[in-house]
Amino acid sequence: MAKKYRVAVVGATGMVGQTMVEILAERNFPIEELKLLASARSKGLRVNLGEREYVVEEALPQSFVGIDIAFFSAGGAISKKLAPEAVRHGAVVIDNSSAFRMDEGVPLVIPEVNAEKVHEHRGIIANPNCSTIQTVVALEPLQRAAGLKRVVAATYQAISGAGKKAVDELREQSRAYLAGERVNVEHIAHQLAFSLIPHIDLFLDNGYTREEEKMVHESRKIMDLPNLPVTATTVRAPVVNGHSIVLNVELNSPLSAEEAREIFEAAPGVVVMDNPAEGLYPMPLQVSGRDEVYVGRIREDRSVSHGLNLWVVADNIRKGAALNSVQIAELLL
Repeated sequence: MAKKYRVAVVGATGMVGQTMVEILAERNFPIEELKLLASARSKGLRVNLGEREYVVEEALPQSFVGIDIAFFSAGGAISKKLAPEAVRHGAVVIDNSSAFRMDEGVPLVIPEVNAEKVHEHRGIIANPNCSTIQTVVALEPLQRAAGLKRVVAATYQAISGAGKKAVDELREQSRAYLAGERVNVEHIAHQLAFSLIPHIDLFLDNGYTREEEKMVHESRKIMDLPNLPVTATTVRAPVVNGHSIVLNVELNSPLSAEEAREIFEAAPGVVVMDNPAEGLYPMPLQVSGRDEVYVGRIREDRSVSHGLNLWVVADNIRKGAALNSVQIAELLL
């Protein structure tokens, strides 16, 4: 009989946590025991999964006794507090927050890109930022084929990345705006309905946001290219789910758009959707709920010697968070 594992999901009542639980069931992850953990205010909530009902427990240090794999999706503060406790009790932690991503000795893993790193962990494996994941899934095949010289990214990020309260607020803002009523702002920095906000996470002294810096430094770490020139502008878009990213890539050697298309068609986790003449290119509405990274609008950038422009779209809750975490756990098995 195949071995089964005792699994905990921290932050099980959040958008990522709920999706993680669903994906564990979808992919028939070999679970002997599943423990759903969250904050004290969620204690006692009941979650139905297939024919079974689970009661949410408060996440405490002793919650991890006997746990083999602990998924964390509750934010950096909780991860810093409880992930070391989970490791101390013998669990391998797969953390979706930014708490440990850049720490030496903590692998930052995208299974399609650097699966071999998963076995270098010392108890904690970090899941990259949602935007970083789809960016690097698209960049890695180009790096292997022609070498990356410079990357410029501009994102159009869905509000689901900010959590359920922000999703609900966008919906209410849209309703109020269309009804000619006052638009309230509480969980989002500004009115997002029918607008764009070039501001995700905190601004730093250098004028960039933490979200932009995550994309830069995480991409370099995952691809093991510490000196790769990368710059990013991250923008919140009035989209419920599914991040879109414009990538301008300068390569070390020539690569035509057609050659790039063929490379992407053979790349793991990538779907090419690229026929503009027929109106075929990836969009968030199409991609939401799917597991792959979609690439379209593949064309040569004639302003540089060896350049390409790409349009990259993925479900930020699934591949950008929950699915990637579960894929990491599958590598451990």
